[in-house]
Amino acid sequence: MIQMEFARQNKATDAMRAVAGAEGVPLGELVARIAAGTVVIPKNAGRGFTPRGIGKGLSTKVNANIGTSPLRACPSGELEKLDAAVKAGADAVMDLSTGGDLPAMLNLVLEKSPLPVGTVPLYAVTAGRLARGLAPAGMDPDTLFGEIERQAKAGVDFMTLHCGVTRAAMATLDQCGRVMGMVSRGGSLMAEWMAENGQENPLYEKFDWLLEICREHDVTISLGDGLRPGAVHDADDRAQTFELVLLGELAARANKAGVQAMIEGPGHVPLSRVASNVALQKRLCGGAPYYVLGPLPTDIAPGYDHIVSAIGGAIAAAAGADFLCYVTPAEHLSLPTAEEVREGVVASRIAAHVGDIEKGLPGAWERNLEMSRKRALLDWEGMFALALDPARARARRGDSGEDGRGVCAMCGEMCAVKSHARAREARERKAGGRG
Repeated sequence: MIQMEFARQNKATDAMRAVAGAEGVPLGELVARIAAGTVVIPKNAGRGFTPRGIGKGLSTKVNANIGTSPLRACPSGELEKLDAAVKAGADAVMDLSTGGDLPAMLNLVLEKSPLPVGTVPLYAVTAGRLARGLAPAGMDPDTLFGEIERQAKAGVDFMTLHCGVTRAAMATLDQCGRVMGMVSRGGSLMAEWMAENGQENPLYEKFDWLLEICREHDVTISLGDGLRPGAVHDADDRAQTFELVLLGELAARANKAGVQAMIEGPGHVPLSRVASNVALQKRLCGGAPYYVLGPLPTDIAPGYDHIVSAIGGAIAAAAGADFLCYVTPAEHLSLPTAEEVREGVVASRIAAHVGDIEKGLPGAWERNLEMSRKRALLDWEGMFALALDPARARARRGDSGEDGRGVCAMCGEMCAVKSHARAREARERKAGGRG
């Protein structure tokens, strides 16, 4: 049996026990949420690692994308990024490789990753065709399903599948007057295939076949947001909402078949509409876990989009988003370096923590409060231990040259914490003298 099937029989698996213990959530409540489809545990039946839960009542998780490109196909470099993501505290990684020996790259990631691993199978099929000088639109749908099955057997834990990019969705998009059109790589490739072949999206048309493969290997489906907006101007149009409604229907079908599913979205969204976007997804998709890219509330900060994403991600997480797909400083510009992967993970973890405080999740407020107490005591080691990025905090402290003086290089002896303590002592001394 697979996770959802066990949950529906009110039976807890080892993975469920591990997640409940890590999250501080009663096991019975977690089992009920998995059965209802509001929590997923992306874990292929063939892989062994410490599982993560994603969804209702759990801490907000962070995903890091890695992977080769046709211009940079260096497996060792991608493993360096994997290591950077793990050390920075990511909860999952996706191998989005499109260059080099793709099966070998995926097998390396599956072997080395202590985290859930996700993929976009359409990338492998398309990259293979392009490497042979063939047009993407000539793909045989059976080849795509074969690749999905191959990756499921290899051990992939969750897959982004653009099932909602249908002919009806594209007709709706054509009437929206978008600035950016489509920015989802997988979604646009599927749209091109449909246009060239005059046929329906095979992932939608043969969704039951897809469910059979995923059920056999307990692969979580991540229903891809092929029509997410790539510009703030395009947010919340009819095409995006059309797809979201359809993804909610498909998530329900997946859950009915015993397959775990989450929903992806929403891309670029004005800040004032981030929370309502999350609320809409939860309402239309039956509370399915929401896996968000960003959201990015402005389009004019290339080189700093990890900061833009953290701003939108914090609001999304506070509003109920469950899984943040990191954005690096290289977003919109190039393939990220290992250091940019680290920066992207940390930025998203900050956003996730801010969201968890607002959600009132166990431990989030307490950790924040404990940091404040350590600061009040000028307990530097205590602060480092609680920091989201202890190594960075410790390094900055050491670089200041003030490590042995109990103050920071900015304030020196004009430290407000010390001044406050002296002022309090003076008030207490004088109050005691009057007595």
